[in-house]
Amino acid sequence: MRVGAFVLAAQFPGQGQGEALHRAVRTAEVAEEAGLDSAWLAEHHFVPYGVCPSAVTLAALLLGRTRRLRVGTAVSVLPSTHPVALGEQAALLHVTSGGRFTLGVGRGGPWVDLEVFGGGLDSYENGFPEALDLLRRWLTEARVGACGERYEFREVAVVPRPSEALDGDTAGPEVIVACTSPASVRMAAERGLPMLLGMHCGDESKAEMVALWRSTALAAGHSRERVEGAGHVSAGVCQIADRTADARETLLKAMPSWLKQGLDAHVTVDGRARAMRDPVAYTELLCDLHPVGTPEVAADRLAATSARTGITRFALVTEGSGDLAATEENVRRLGAEVLPRLG
Repeated sequence: MRVGAFVLAAQFPGQGQGEALHRAVRTAEVAEEAGLDSAWLAEHHFVPYGVCPSAVTLAALLLGRTRRLRVGTAVSVLPSTHPVALGEQAALLHVTSGGRFTLGVGRGGPWVDLEVFGGGLDSYENGFPEALDLLRRWLTEARVGACGERYEFREVAVVPRPSEALDGDTAGPEVIVACTSPASVRMAAERGLPMLLGMHCGDESKAEMVALWRSTALAAGHSRERVEGAGHVSAGVCQIADRTADARETLLKAMPSWLKQGLDAHVTVDGRARAMRDPVAYTELLCDLHPVGTPEVAADRLAATSARTGITRFALVTEGSGDLAATEENVRRLGAEVLPRLG
């Protein structure tokens, strides 16, 4: 089982953006010190829910600050960037980090980002498969051209090529896809790409998505070995305390105000109505679903999720207290007291 930190760079009420980013960097640094497998970096624009606008840029910093830790984007939003530009950045990080970079991609939401960056609503609603396929070609081929509906350009050389990694790895960076619906699960499965599954999903929903992914991938011709070895990632929250009640209280004191402030700030590009979660109820749900409690409770919940779903990789939000010192302690306890119980 491989456990990593899911770094949101959340700006809690009363905090500055620099404070949130400093906590994000320290979370990843302490994650390596504590023996965690990875750090997964979120990307958001124009909202305090998360103040990192470029997960791939922050990944570059953290790959330079660490020596063992895998660093991944969770996720880089494809409708807000050109897939070739993102592919060049991913290849650069793959080559210079010795293969420690994972590129997570997703559709994002119908936010004003689409207007600001010029992708438009169609890139969100219809353009993701074309962008994803172009990105994958960039990471696997020596020369790439395009003649699709959204992207059309003459053939050019891929520089740097991911196969030039100094560790001798001939493959490109791992690519994973954020999946929130059966359609996105099928799209990822047809391409043999592992999934990143969200915090709001319980074990039953995740097990259903994994089962759909497997059946679709096999039907698409992917080998059983590849299907069984797919490294899907389950996102969640983690808070460790000597008593489960104290861990829950820590999150219930801090997360609802951050969730309300952060989610309220999202603006849709077309004025469509939004369904807003109650922040207290949502925090309680996250506490129920994920490793929030004593080290024993946390380990049991992770093991149970893995047994029910077949997922063996986890990306856990550890900054739910909103406090730097408490976040660092939480990460260290996750490494020292939970990971050994998982074997």
